[in-house]
Amino acid sequence: MKAFIQHTLFPILAAMIWGTAFSAQTVASTYIQPFAVNAFRGLVASAVLILVCVIFHIRPGEKKKVIIGSLVCGTALFIASNFQQYGIGEEGAGKSGFITALYIVLVPVFGVFLHKRTTPKVWLAVLIAVTGMYFLCIKPGVTFGTGDLALLVCAVMFTLQILAIDFYSGIVDPVALSAGQLLVCGLFSLIVSVFAETTTLSDFAPCLWQMLYVAIFSSCVAYTLQIFAQKGGNPSVVSLLLSLESVFALLGGMLLLGEKMTGREYLGCVLMALAIVISQLPENRSEKETE
Repeated sequence: MKAFIQHTLFPILAAMIWGTAFSAQTVASTYIQPFAVNAFRGLVASAVLILVCVIFHIRPGEKKKVIIGSLVCGTALFIASNFQQYGIGEEGAGKSGFITALYIVLVPVFGVFLHKRTTPKVWLAVLIAVTGMYFLCIKPGVTFGTGDLALLVCAVMFTLQILAIDFYSGIVDPVALSAGQLLVCGLFSLIVSVFAETTTLSDFAPCLWQMLYVAIFSSCVAYTLQIFAQKGGNPSVVSLLLSLESVFALLGGMLLLGEKMTGREYLGCVLMALAIVISQLPENRSEKETE
């Protein structure tokens, strides 16, 4: 039961938080420039997690490993999140969600080079999930434009972040690693924002509550849940569960904004659900031996 909660429920909960936070991020983006958004959410989230570490006397682990892990994971997160923000502005949320979610394919592909074998069951689930994501995110007649390269870079960097988390979550404390990567992401974003953007503190006033929601829940809570989920888990399966973010974003739009789903989107949800069920099927002996 503990393994089920950690490796299945935690990533689903993280995906639900990311999906339902999309409306808050959309509102914030009308007032604040991209690097400023990521600077705020990263620095606030890391401050909360550092406070948690102090209050609960959490021992982060070997100092050098925590620093290196935070730099590696945080740098990947910084590049991925800001390329994603640029891609959303150029190509729209739907296509951006689909291209970003290609990390569910890239994680097992990259894992091959890291000697992390993926069973046929998981490959089948990934294939079905990508098809479902296509129906969820891509509208008929959509063409691919200039922002797509940025989104492909984003997908690659999220893949590297997931694989880096897979490595470091087993050797340092997950809460400390989450605080470290968010601090790195926030600091790098702040540096770029100061020199390249014109956002001021007064710009945060109209969307402060949305930004706090994104910082505390979407960053602080969700990214920490991701790290706990990956600790000892299969990164390919966890990434598949995390991709449910798009489904929850769609459902959130229905429940909170009164939006209606099309037939394509219903089909996409069904395929995503099927992929998750397949990924959670018990492994037989031959599959365990190939992992």
